Amino acid sequence: MSTTLYELGLEPEALRSSRLQYISFARFGADWHNTLHTHACTEIFYCVSGVGRFILKNGEHPVGSDDLVIVEANLEHTEDSVPSNPLEYIVLGIDGLHFRTPQQENRGYAVFNFREHREDMLFYLNKLLEEAAARLPQYETVCGRIFEVFLVELSRHTQLSVEVTPVRRRNKECAAVRRYIDEHFAEPLTLDSLAELAHVNKYYLVHAFSKEYGVTPINYLLLCRIRESKHLLANTNLSLSQIAQVHGFSSPSYFSQSFRRLEGISPMEYRKRRRAEQDGTQDNKENNTETEG
Repeated sequence: MSTTLYELGLEPEALRSSRLQYISFARFGADWHNTLHTHACTEIFYCVSGVGRFILKNGEHPVGSDDLVIVEANLEHTEDSVPSNPLEYIVLGIDGLHFRTPQQENRGYAVFNFREHREDMLFYLNKLLEEAAARLPQYETVCGRIFEVFLVELSRHTQLSVEVTPVRRRNKECAAVRRYIDEHFAEPLTLDSLAELAHVNKYYLVHAFSKEYGVTPINYLLLCRIRESKHLLANTNLSLSQIAQVHGFSSPSYFSQSFRRLEGISPMEYRKRRRAEQDGTQDNKENNTETEG
C-alpha cells in the first residue's frame, strides 16, 4: 500500500475574528439612485455583468463584467450604469478586515478583474447568496466558512494583503435601517415605517440610531435627500419642484427650507455657484489645451 501524507500545520484562523455583515445582489434600473454615501464597514463589489462606473467624491473609475472593487469603510462612493447594458453586481459587507494593495495608493479603494477566474469567484458568491436566502439552520456559520474560502481565492489572484482590525459591536437593526434609507430615500419613509422594518419600537430606534451614527433616522433620511439633490442642482436643469418631487420632499418650499438649513444657502444659489465653478474648470482646461498646442 502506498500512502501520501500532507501535513498542514494549521494556525489559528485570525480571519474568523472578522464578520460578514451582509450580502446583496443589485441590478441597475430606472429607480436607481446614485447618491454618494458611506458605509461603516468595508464593501466588496463583484460586477457580474454590464458596464458602468464607480463614482467617488473626487473622481470615478470605469467598471464592467468581472471587475471586483474593494471599498474601505467611510469612503464616499456610489455606482452608475449604462442603461443599455445595466450593471448587475454582488456586494459583501465586511467588518474587522482591512485590505491593502500596492495599487490603492491611499485612495481607499482598489479594482481587480477576475475574468480568468470568473467561475470560481461566482461559485462562492452565489453559494453565499443561496445560503443567506434559504436561512437554513446554522446558515450564518456556513456563510462564514464560505467567505473564508472566498478570501483565500481573492488573495491567490491578487497582491492583496489582509489585516485584522478591531471589530466594534454594531447594532444590527440600526445598520439595516441605514442601508434601507440609502437605497429607498426617495420614497415616503416615516419613523413608524422604519421601526416596523427593523421590528423595534420607534423610540428605541431613534435612541439607538442616534447613538450609533450621531443623527436621528429622519435627519439621516433628510441628509441623503439633500446630498442627491445637490447632484441634480449641479448637473441638470430640473426645476426645484421636480427635484423636490423626485427626492421625496412634501413640497418645493420644504425642500428649499431644508436645503438652506443644512447647506447655509438656497438651492438656486448653490446651483449658481456650482455652475460658475464648472465653467471656470472648463475654461482652465481649454486654456491648458491651447498652451500645450
